[in-house]
Amino acid sequence: MNLLASYWPWPDLQLAWPFALLALPVPLLMHLWKRRADAGAALRVPYSPGELQALAGGGRVDVSWLRTIILWLAWASLCVAMARPQQLGEAITPPQQGRQMMLAMDVSGSMSEPDMVLGAQAVERLTAAKAVLADFLDRRAGDRVGLLVFGDRAYTLTPITADLASVRDQLRDSVVGLAGRETAIGDAIALAVKRLRSQPEGQRVLILLTDGVSNAGVLEPLRAAELARAEGVRVHTVAFGSDGSMRLFGIPIAHDRDPVDEATLRKIAEMTGGRFFRARDTDELAGIYAELDRLEPIAAKGPSLRPRDERYAWPLALALLLGVLAWLWPERRR
Repeated sequence: MNLLASYWPWPDLQLAWPFALLALPVPLLMHLWKRRADAGAALRVPYSPGELQALAGGGRVDVSWLRTIILWLAWASLCVAMARPQQLGEAITPPQQGRQMMLAMDVSGSMSEPDMVLGAQAVERLTAAKAVLADFLDRRAGDRVGLLVFGDRAYTLTPITADLASVRDQLRDSVVGLAGRETAIGDAIALAVKRLRSQPEGQRVLILLTDGVSNAGVLEPLRAAELARAEGVRVHTVAFGSDGSMRLFGIPIAHDRDPVDEATLRKIAEMTGGRFFRARDTDELAGIYAELDRLEPIAAKGPSLRPRDERYAWPLALALLLGVLAWLWPERRR
């Protein structure tokens, strides 16, 4: 194959449908089949083929073999045209804005608190977070995103992928308690670091959303933050939930038992070069993800592309020209 390529005079030419060349022997096969079918019905005469041609030609020379050659060349040109020859242009590497990120979403028991408003209706925290994250994913054209959830443990629902439809499907199917009722922030960060380790440096980003205090898991949050910093993973933390108080006619009357641990989340972001955000309602959460959209663009080279120019018109035109010539070509000449 390499030897053939070294002698091929047009290295930038290729065939889009090379299997079309398998049609080349079709006329020959049809001719053989017809001769076999007509063999039993032949009329036998006491003359040789040359004598018959002399009698029928009336002094003319049989040149039908030239017409046959022209027809074969026309058929070969038509088969080449059906194979769609293409000429490759110079390689182009377009720039693109791309992101490689993991989304970590808290699905512990506290995310079932119905203290969020979405569309003028009170909803659970998880429902509001899923709506905002789905909108965030809708704007991720060209990005590669992974999703993990955490409760007592952390689980990867989708690895980092460009198939954002799958990420949205897994996000939609996530429910409170899917990974347990407690909150293992450290384990979530450690799992994200493991998934992001294979990504290029400078493109390892984790966006972690939680509404509580880390009270489960094997790894402490700050120890996990040290691991993320060592691996070059930038962690943006989002503290989600009400301000820790229940209100009656706008007056705070009680406090939740487990308010979000803002201090630890802020420290994690500082240690890893990320940012800390506080969202007390759905509108603030949407604004945070809009801000993250501006923070995390990464200029990267897109996949190399070689433009392809169709060249089937040339063999097709040759096939038509040869077909007309064969139609006009006389079978005999004086």
